[in-house]
Amino acid sequence: MLLFIAFSVVLGAIAHIVSILAMPALAERNAYARLSELMDSNVLTLLPAPTPQEQTLPMTDPAFISAICLYDLSGAPLKVRVPATADYTSVSFYTSEALAFYALSDQAAGKVIELDLMTSKQKAALPEDEEITAADRLVIESPSREGIVAVRAFVRERGMRELVRRQLEAATCTPSN
Repeated sequence: MLLFIAFSVVLGAIAHIVSILAMPALAERNAYARLSELMDSNVLTLLPAPTPQEQTLPMTDPAFISAICLYDLSGAPLKVRVPATADYTSVSFYTSEALAFYALSDQAAGKVIELDLMTSKQKAALPEDEEITAADRLVIESPSREGIVAVRAFVRERGMRELVRRQLEAATCTPSN
């Protein structure tokens, strides 16, 4: 009897873990699907300030200003350029299934976060240019053709909110030629 109970507990735990891990892949309206109803691909869109009643993304921290770029790399690689703000700015990359694959902050990048996002085929097609070094051009390889670029900027004081928002309006997420 004790062996049967132990076996049932282990089997129940395995089923629970598998179902939790499978939920993001089985969800019909994941973050990418919901955001694609609100914005176009390859355009950086500033999100409205979250309120207790309404948030574009769940659990959004009101101390941050957020912008989202839904990317589609089927036509061309994407050039992402985000000016650093006074306190903290970060850029995170997710697949359309919400799997994070890269993140970078202004602490690592400097005054401007600038990089190229592309698929492995697009990266392989890059010309071997001796004048362009890895320090000159940050290339991020996306594991999927579609996904999300999330930009977040910390606002230390409420009075600086509009200044930080204007700084993020200069950020771009556009296909490179």
